[in-house]
Amino acid sequence: MSQPSNRTAKVKAPGKVDASLGEFWVETPWDIFKQGHNLSCFERKRAFLNVPGQVRGRDFVDISFVSGADNDSDGRCVVAGDFRNNGRLDLVLRQAGGGPVILYENDFPQRHYLKVSLRGRASNALGIGARLTALVRGQTLVREMYPTNSYRSQMPNIVHLGLGEANQVDRLSIRWPSGKVQELTNLSADRHIVVDEAKEGSAAVQVVVPGQTIQP
Repeated sequence: MSQPSNRTAKVKAPGKVDASLGEFWVETPWDIFKQGHNLSCFERKRAFLNVPGQVRGRDFVDISFVSGADNDSDGRCVVAGDFRNNGRLDLVLRQAGGGPVILYENDFPQRHYLKVSLRGRASNALGIGARLTALVRGQTLVREMYPTNSYRSQMPNIVHLGLGEANQVDRLSIRWPSGKVQELTNLSADRHIVVDEAKEGSAAVQVVVPGQTIQP
């Protein structure tokens, strides 16, 4: 039962509390943790799949059960990343109060993609705060380099562009935190690139090869 989120509010219990059932009452909501209680809820998770429809991005199917995502762990944060380096975003779920970290592997059919990391010069080193706008077969995709995500979690500093059936990004515009706008064209898909703020054209693009060290 909820109480007013007010430090000065004091609300008496509306009836007898049965401690054998795990019931408890505090006069102010701020005393909950002082008494060693935890409000974590073990609610089942939900996963929704965006499917093609009349309006792009508005038709979803609940795949919670078939995906296995509907567990009742006390999940607090979820992070998307290409943890298997196959171009498909997997999900990592962390639970509060202990319990295993859960990895949900993305086994949907392979599609084209482009992963982009940034190397700031006038901007911060990772280009955090940059805005990336990609034109792909007439469709505009907008992403931001902002790796913090959900509760006490952080994503990889990689912008992932799902390209579907397209095998290239026709134009990629990067607005850096410094204010500089950088444009790249005809970027081939299915790879991970690093874009250098200080360079122009093809010289600004360096391809990441797993296991191979690249110059800073």
